[in-house]
This record gives sequence, C-alpha cells and structure tokens, in this order.
Amino acid sequence: MAHVHEPLKLAILDDYQNVALAMADWSRLKGRAEVTVFADPLDDQDALAERLAPFDALCVMRERTPLPAPLLNRLPRLKLIVSTGRRNASIDLAAAAARGVTVAPTGYSSTSTVELTFGLILASCRFIAAENARLRTGLWQGFVGTTLKGRTLGVLGLGNIGREVARLGRAFGMEVLAWSQNLTPERAEAAGARLVSRDELFASADVLTIHLVLSGRTRGLVGAAELAGMKKTARLVNTARGPIVDEAALVEALRHGRIAGAAIDVFDREPLPHDHPFRSLPNVLATPHVGYVAEDVYRIFYGDAVEATLAFLDGRPLPHPALTPKE
Repeated sequence: MAHVHEPLKLAILDDYQNVALAMADWSRLKGRAEVTVFADPLDDQDALAERLAPFDALCVMRERTPLPAPLLNRLPRLKLIVSTGRRNASIDLAAAAARGVTVAPTGYSSTSTVELTFGLILASCRFIAAENARLRTGLWQGFVGTTLKGRTLGVLGLGNIGREVARLGRAFGMEVLAWSQNLTPERAEAAGARLVSRDELFASADVLTIHLVLSGRTRGLVGAAELAGMKKTARLVNTARGPIVDEAALVEALRHGRIAGAAIDVFDREPLPHDHPFRSLPNVLATPHVGYVAEDVYRIFYGDAVEATLAFLDGRPLPHPALTPKE
C-alpha cells in the first residue's frame, strides 16, 4: 500500500515502562502517522477490540497481547502489524494473511536473555534476592548457597541462546551437557558441550536451563516424569517460554521439595495472576518476563518499527521479510 494520504493511525501496545517513544525517532513519521501509546494490558477481548478498532496499524511488544483470528476479524481498518522480534506465536498469521494484513518483524538481540539466564542461575544458587529481602528487614545471613565450579549445567536446546549460556557455564568451570531432538554430537562439541540422552540430562544436571522454541513438540516437554528424574538438589531455570514446562507439575515438585528450586522468567499466563503459587513459594525466584527487557533490545525493536512503518507507507520492501503462515 503506497503513498497513503490520510495519516496512518498506529497504536503501540503494552508499553509497560512508558519508554517506547524515547527508544526511537518517531518524529520521522510526522504527518504520515498518528501514534498512540497504550501502557496497560487488556485481557477482555471485547474491550480490546473496541480499543483497537480505530487503528490501521499496531506495534506489538513480543507476545504481550495475543492477536488471534476472532480479534483480528473485529479490526476492520487493520493493515499492518509490526511485531517486535523475529517470530510471534501469538499472532494468527493465517488470519492476518486472509485479511491482507502485513505482519512485519523487527531485528532482535539475544544478549539480554543470555545474561539474564546466568543472572538467575547465580541468584538462585546464592539466594541473592532472598538475602537482599532479609537485609532490608534488618536481618543478616540466612542461607547457605552453592558454587557453580565443578557442577553440571544441563542445557535443553543448544541454539543461539543455549550456546552462549553453555559458553558462560564453561567460563564458570561447569561441565556442560546438552540435549535437543535434532542435536548432533558434533554440534554439541562445537559449543563446548557433550550430547547426552534426555533422561541423562535431567538426571545429571545440577542446574537445568531451557532454551527451546515453543512448538507443538516442545509444549509440556518438561513434565512430572522429567522433574522426578532430577536431583533433589537441582535447580530448573526457564527463560524460554512458560508452556514448555508443565506448570502444575513444577508447582508440585517445588512444594514437595523434589527439586531444590526454580528460577523462572516466563509463564503460562502473563502477566502472572496475583494468586499464583510462583509468587509465594519460597524456593522460586521469579522475574516478570524481562529476558528481552533491556535498552539495547528496545532500541532495536522500536527503531525497526519506525523503519517498517515507513517502508510500508512508501511501498518499499520491509527491513525484515514479512511473517507468513509458512514460517
């Protein structure tokens, strides 16, 4: 769609920290697009449809607001969705394509997620958050942590993020084991890890960290049987996607001390419900899906969002190929 004369009405969704407008030069859209920012998440589909119906374009932050077919079908003006990141499983791409809606991804950097993963590992093993909370209430030492050197890091998924986490594990003197469905011994060795069976990965890991893409074959991959196969002293770390782990099974394992703890950044439902056990279990360290929430990443996301919107308005190729149902 080239040379739109009426300004494009663009909504930026779920700007939780109210920083979107400061992370890119949105003035480049002046006179060509009217930008509205929404900071609050909406779960109610009727309220969401009413809010979004006046807009021609949406800029969505990762998967904070899902865009299923029933919602897309209630947005008659919608022509463009800019989705931050390289993929977004919460957008019904087939429905968008059927409606003639372009879904434009942005660039991405995984560095922030890699760093957060190891931050969670260290914080969980050394009780950093718990000791900080005690100190703030006037207390002193309360826990005895464990070191990483000489212990075993199990990496479930040795892709871009998993490889970097494995590298950091080696830097801390850990033995690194890995497994995923298509992983070969050669690829594992190239990443400084040793390929083992899935059962051996769970049985051997002192820290097991998940770095898989959520799909039909990975949903629920870590269930009660896998958790039961872990050491009682082991810790589970998940900065990938919540549904890869059977959440109810993990809650039970933690409640009964079948594993020592979990450090979690992703959940089945986000934002996490106020009464969720992860908010109160003493052996859980939880963060609110902040793996990608870093200034460097936001500048890529929103900078590319401006570029994608301009390309769409000009009828030029998008900076990154549009997402299609086949992807």
